[in-house]
Amino acid sequence: MLKIKTIRDIDIKGKKVFIKVDFNVPISEGKIVDDSRIIASLPTIDYAIKSSAKIILCSHLGRPKGKRMPEFSLKPVYEYLKKLLKTPVKFLEDVTGEEAEKVLSELKEGEVLLLENIRFYEGETKNDPELAKTLAKFADVFINDAFSVSHRKHASVVGVAELIKEKGIGFQMEKELKYLSKIVGKPDRPFYAIVGGSKVSTKIGVLKNLLNKIDKLIIGGAMGNTFLAAKGFSVGSSVVEEEFIEVAKEIITEAKEEGVKIYLPIDVVVERNGEAKEVELKEVKENDKIFDIGPQTIEFFSWSLEGAKTVVWNGPLGYFEKFPFHKGTFAIAKKIASLPATTIAGGGDTLSALKVVGIESAFSYVSTAGGAFLEYLEGKELPGLAVLRK
Repeated sequence: MLKIKTIRDIDIKGKKVFIKVDFNVPISEGKIVDDSRIIASLPTIDYAIKSSAKIILCSHLGRPKGKRMPEFSLKPVYEYLKKLLKTPVKFLEDVTGEEAEKVLSELKEGEVLLLENIRFYEGETKNDPELAKTLAKFADVFINDAFSVSHRKHASVVGVAELIKEKGIGFQMEKELKYLSKIVGKPDRPFYAIVGGSKVSTKIGVLKNLLNKIDKLIIGGAMGNTFLAAKGFSVGSSVVEEEFIEVAKEIITEAKEEGVKIYLPIDVVVERNGEAKEVELKEVKENDKIFDIGPQTIEFFSWSLEGAKTVVWNGPLGYFEKFPFHKGTFAIAKKIASLPATTIAGGGDTLSALKVVGIESAFSYVSTAGGAFLEYLEGKELPGLAVLRK
């Protein structure tokens, strides 16, 4: 697919298979709140178990910044895996300690070893060569099944992979690349993009890279405020990136040149004196804060999505976490889910919205990645993939 081997292309029987996974899951009082990322990694882990490999799982959790912090320990994940997997699961607290060699030497074929949070080591985010060498001791084969961190040049993503000859991707990564490579390659058309969230600044590259691929661009969320301001509308006291208004104007101009139709809100829901109020754009007052798209815009956006063959969505269309400003995001999510099209959603906030609505499974693919999802759509070469092509 991308000149990268998958785990099925490599003989892993009896070998130490180091699998980079994404177990960065929400944990409350020692219990996993959402196990979707763990579940997503199971096909790769199960394949390695059935192939009689010695499996070493490596992940991060949160941002401990190189310090051992109990609240960021992967022990709850370890306990969960012991119940989930039908094979012995072991846990290693320190990859640099004397215990590491002993545990590794005792690991049998078909067994699983979970390493403690790799970001407990300062060298992880610095792609430290010494940490990479230490991790390489755990690997005859390197498998990256964590697309969400593949934009990071970290020791467990890039450093160790550079030291291992046999390497490839897992099934979750393969699935992710199957859909995303189609978007940046040759998507079925008409191809529509919906982009929301709070900042234009983080999505300039995505917007510009997609303009010569898409047929329609729908913009909402706080990001939409910047575009409305660029069109000369008053947005009151809403979140707006003043320094990117000119960039928004450039994107509007480029879209016109590419023949891409841009859809912006035609009415909004504002917070005025502590209450939610639906208003026309011309009715937005100085102290109003735009927190959602209005009912007319919901109909307008829904109508504009008709006929799509491919839809990619990143970023909510309003402050959906706060009632009653959830209506726009939820309504459009349901509309996208109902389309007879390839539908792809990505980004943490987008995923959270889909979970609340309960329609994740109605999408063709939902990416748990945030930064990696955006960088891939920008057309950037992700370090975690580039190293696998070497």
